[in-house]
Amino acid sequence: MIQAVNNAFRVPELRRKILFTLGAIVAFRMLAHIAVPGADKAALDRLFSSNGLLPLIDLFSGGGLSRFSITAMGVNPYINASIIMQLMTVVSERLAELQKEGEYGRKKITQYTRRLTVVLALVQAFGFISLFSNPSVGVLKNPSPFTIVVVMATLTAGTVLLMWIGELITEYGIGNGISLVIFAGIVGRFAPSMLGFFNTGGTSQIGGVIIFGVLALLVTMFIIYVQQAERRIRIQSAQRMVGRKVYQGRTSYLPLKVNLAGVIPIIFALSIMFFPTIVGNFFANSGGQLGKFSQAVQKYWQPTGPNIGWDIAYNAIYFFLIIGFTYFYTAVVFKPDETAENLKKQAIFIPGIRPGRQTAEYLDKVMTRITLVGALFLASVTVVIPLFAGQLAFGQGASRNNGVLYLGGTAVLIVVGVALDTMKQLETQLLMRQYKGFIK
Repeated sequence: MIQAVNNAFRVPELRRKILFTLGAIVAFRMLAHIAVPGADKAALDRLFSSNGLLPLIDLFSGGGLSRFSITAMGVNPYINASIIMQLMTVVSERLAELQKEGEYGRKKITQYTRRLTVVLALVQAFGFISLFSNPSVGVLKNPSPFTIVVVMATLTAGTVLLMWIGELITEYGIGNGISLVIFAGIVGRFAPSMLGFFNTGGTSQIGGVIIFGVLALLVTMFIIYVQQAERRIRIQSAQRMVGRKVYQGRTSYLPLKVNLAGVIPIIFALSIMFFPTIVGNFFANSGGQLGKFSQAVQKYWQPTGPNIGWDIAYNAIYFFLIIGFTYFYTAVVFKPDETAENLKKQAIFIPGIRPGRQTAEYLDKVMTRITLVGALFLASVTVVIPLFAGQLAFGQGASRNNGVLYLGGTAVLIVVGVALDTMKQLETQLLMRQYKGFIK
């Protein structure tokens, strides 16, 4: 691996790409430390220590939300806008046609995604302001209309800036820019989380730390195995004649990834789970039933509720939402009918299966089965493993708000996935120049 890095830096083009990527990541981490004026840091710390949902959302902003920095929302609005646009291509015939128009269609859809990102960012910024200006929270105390507008504009500008940095990395650097922004935010939180853990008495739990480290290593190995797993369907190309030459049929494989949806279902499910919190804070100062609804949301709607019953209910809803969105998103990105039609046009068939409708039905059946494995994997890594890892390592009283515990679940999944994809892209660049890559 060290030799591969040396080889990469010996190539001027790759060296420029790597240095540009590192520079953009450093710029992002600097922006994450620029706080929005007027926020009460002590009140913000109290809110995050008492709410189990906000630390998970803070995970995707690289700690920007816990500091209430200009990048507090991270790239979440952009990711949600991208998901919505992908779903709209299934509903809208115009967008579906644009998607088939090559570079022009891609640019138009990207333009629509950017505009939708701004709209979603403004809505989400207003939701956070409503939460933080709640008198019981006190992060923003009695903000004036002008302050609300300024903070909304600042948070939206921060998201747009991160979106721009991500697109620059994709175009001029190595890897997927948006994914690397999230990756850098998670990795950047690791050292402060560990430091905070030990400063709050973690040194007295050295045995738990060792157990947790072993569990984290096992979880990482498990995630790598599943992320790389695929179901290979044997396919056969028919003999064909091109001009005067006869090309013999050959056997190959059609790979179907077990986790085709990636981390998209987690992000989408998390957005749905956070929606009641936003709605509840809209009515924080209301009386009657709306006021009671707001109080109930603040008390019960979080992973660490007032009792074990609410904990189980909340995490069960989150668990099944991830499974549902995994199936939904897989159905959007993988279309058995189109795949079967493309195989038929290329004179490729699955042995024992007739081309056309029967091939589509077979692919749909196989994809449904392996998607169940992928969905259970995502839901378990996100919901189940972080809960039991902390309890097993630190005992029954372990707090789930501890940042280290989240690194055993969703964060590890994202870090491993992005690292593997980036390594593969760098490996491809190296192999094009006859160097050995990372993956042996």
